[in-house]
Amino acid sequence: MVFRTMLLCYDGTRAGHTALAQGAELAAACGAYVHLLAVIRVSAASVVGESMSTEAPFLAQRRHVEDILHEGVARLIERGIKAEGHIALGEPTEEIARMARDLRVDLVVLGHKTRSSFERWWRGSVGVTLLDLSVCSILVSIENSNQDGL
Repeated sequence: MVFRTMLLCYDGTRAGHTALAQGAELAAACGAYVHLLAVIRVSAASVVGESMSTEAPFLAQRRHVEDILHEGVARLIERGIKAEGHIALGEPTEEIARMARDLRVDLVVLGHKTRSSFERWWRGSVGVTLLDLSVCSILVSIENSNQDGL
């Protein structure tokens, strides 16, 4: 299968860099267009809390995410990959699934970070939950010590 359009999830973490590197390699091989997505996790409780206080923490977080996203898009473009960045606000699983649907991508690429059993229970797994919501194939990138960075 040839992937023409990819949604690459990126947050600047080590797992995100792995997904960026592996996704870029695959996009280059397929000649795919890449939509790079960064999700700012926003829960109902944080929206209520922030509406009662200053917007400064949220704006600082948004600027940080924008910087990470611009850096990721620049890395892709340097490799000759056509790419654009997107920021979404909400729960990562829902936003990734929504963007994949809206953009009609052929593949979603995301990184994997090993979590403790408690963390998986408490926060859930984006990858596992995304399987239930997905409209396309999913590549879960695992860090490999032999892999070149991007």
